[in-house]
Amino acid sequence: MTNELRGKPPDGTVGFLHVDMDAFYAAVEVRRRPELRGRPVVVGGTGGRGVVAAASYEARVFGIGSAMPSVRARRLCPHAVFLPGDHPHYGEVSERVMSVLRDVTPLVEPLSLDEAFMDVRGGARLLGPPYELAAQIRARILEQEQLTCSVGVAATKFIAKLATERAKPRVGPAGPVWGSGVHVVEAGTELDFLHPLPVTALFGVGPATSRRLLRLGVETVGDLASLPEAAVIAALGTASGRQLHQLANGIDDRPVVVNRLARSISHEETFARDLHIAGDLEAQATRLADAVARRLRASSLQARTVTLKLRFGDFRTITRSVTLPDPTDGTRDLVAAARELLSQIDVAPGVRLLGVGASGLVETSARQLSFEDGSQVHEAAERVTDQIRDRFGASAIGPAAAIRDGRGMRSPSDADQRWGPPAGESGHR
Repeated sequence: MTNELRGKPPDGTVGFLHVDMDAFYAAVEVRRRPELRGRPVVVGGTGGRGVVAAASYEARVFGIGSAMPSVRARRLCPHAVFLPGDHPHYGEVSERVMSVLRDVTPLVEPLSLDEAFMDVRGGARLLGPPYELAAQIRARILEQEQLTCSVGVAATKFIAKLATERAKPRVGPAGPVWGSGVHVVEAGTELDFLHPLPVTALFGVGPATSRRLLRLGVETVGDLASLPEAAVIAALGTASGRQLHQLANGIDDRPVVVNRLARSISHEETFARDLHIAGDLEAQATRLADAVARRLRASSLQARTVTLKLRFGDFRTITRSVTLPDPTDGTRDLVAAARELLSQIDVAPGVRLLGVGASGLVETSARQLSFEDGSQVHEAAERVTDQIRDRFGASAIGPAAAIRDGRGMRSPSDADQRWGPPAGESGHR
């Protein structure tokens, strides 16, 4: 096979950048607390049921990583500094970082708070080679925010993202080792870079897919690329097999997408103790669905599908979904759908985590209005409710059905528990 990248831009320009902040949440906290510099810092849920959101590279030396239970992280490194997450603040910092990227090109596609793709092909003549742009971006973010980032540069988004991993800091036996900061995969060398990597480097290859591929003798990306596409499809299915075979051969025609609609909006919460009573969970589902509906309205979006997620005490996790007749951003609609899904599940074993999500999103202008069921009255009430919350706080008003434990209305926006309940949380009565 020749080392030719199929699907690259017609001119072969190495003009896609992938920018990824280094240990973002932890780095932001260290910036706020300079006395913590050089110490192992862990950000996330601080309670007994919390999970790690981010770990500084000093903490990663001890084997601590994101999504790890906080209890285990404390065992691995008892002297680490554990801090609760501050998602609103991370969002503010992210906006400033994304502004730096948009000063270079309007073609910026954020993937999360701490990473984004950029297409700088059109500005190369004016602004300089992509490698120099990457170095300038790193320097400006460091000067403005006192934070570091790593940048991958390549002819496609997929290769650029993998290149970022080569540029990032890593954990060595004696502690953190800073990476190059920028890694460029030159045009014509993509397959030399890609094929020696383990097949798990490909997006979409998790443990189950990896086991299937191993039965075919596939360990590296090159092994996968050398197989006939039909054999990969037979093992993994048409959509997944075709996509992975194309990626293994360096084929990625995706452009940078600006102003991409959110794929989903969700809220979930881990409880301080398992909830066994259906009424308690109905109240929580109502509260979470209400928060999702408010975010939909704030984003001028409606949802076609509502999904309920439950994690039981033994960590068994299930999801249930329903597709609605029409897109909606109404609290009443989302609450009804979430509670109907919940009613079909036996919660007696005890629920550790509950989540409500909305997907199949469309813009508000696509909404089909109904005048037969009092929807105008409900919409007016929701607008007033949103205005009250905007002025007095997210917990100022909410559905009465969400108040069951006697502690008043508590909005996920005010007490974000995405990484688990805080230390000392007593649970729901």
